[in-house]
Amino acid sequence: MDSTTHTFYPIHGMDSRKHLDAYYSNKEDMVFAEDSLKFPMANLHYQLSSGRVEGTLLIDISVGSFIHHLYSASNSFKKIVILKFREKCIMEMSRWLHDRTGAYDWSHTSSAAAELEGTRDQLQEKEMRLRSSIMQILKYDFEQENITSPVLLPLADCIISAWLLEAISQSEDEYMKNLEKVSKLLKPGGHLLLIGTLDATYVVVGEERLHCFKYNEDFVKNILGKLDFVIDYCAVQRRRNVSDLTDYNAIIFVVARKGP
Repeated sequence: MDSTTHTFYPIHGMDSRKHLDAYYSNKEDMVFAEDSLKFPMANLHYQLSSGRVEGTLLIDISVGSFIHHLYSASNSFKKIVILKFREKCIMEMSRWLHDRTGAYDWSHTSSAAAELEGTRDQLQEKEMRLRSSIMQILKYDFEQENITSPVLLPLADCIISAWLLEAISQSEDEYMKNLEKVSKLLKPGGHLLLIGTLDATYVVVGEERLHCFKYNEDFVKNILGKLDFVIDYCAVQRRRNVSDLTDYNAIIFVVARKGP
């Protein structure tokens, strides 16, 4: 792999299973658990269990094909629609959704979710609840004005977007444009839960070094303000691992309310 060459997720995609193994698995050599698993799950549980973020419909538009960030969402929202860019990610998630042979093993995250909620005796129920909450898995296209075209979704009460915008944006203007398209799927007064990496320029998946748009905390806050979002909560965790697979400095978690 040429260390100076970065592929671009919207054009080149990535191996979704290798992405899960490297950053979200339960393997002994997976060093990102504190940042990619525990930090977002704890913050999502805290925010969603508080009752401050609630409603009927939640849309998830995140990179890759992970599901661990949706356990808490399935406690608060009856309907979840998942949007994915790549067909391979849709296939990976559908395999888990329908409990098919070869589905990815997420038992380490259902256990973590149960521990957060104090319901360790209900592990099977947690996965069943999440599966029953997922109404659709759709493909999106940011080149379209309606990114889910030809499907027209009802406006969501809440949107979760994890590690996506930095993967599909190459400039400040493009990041803002992409975030604006995401926000069009959200009701006025609805909440955006945004998870991302600060100061990252690349992430390695298998043999590919994928581009990341580099930004900092102030940039996120300024962009949200320009799009008429009010930030209700922001948490930043400094990087907790040592690895050359990616070069981010911190993880950010933001809860922002859409203005009228």
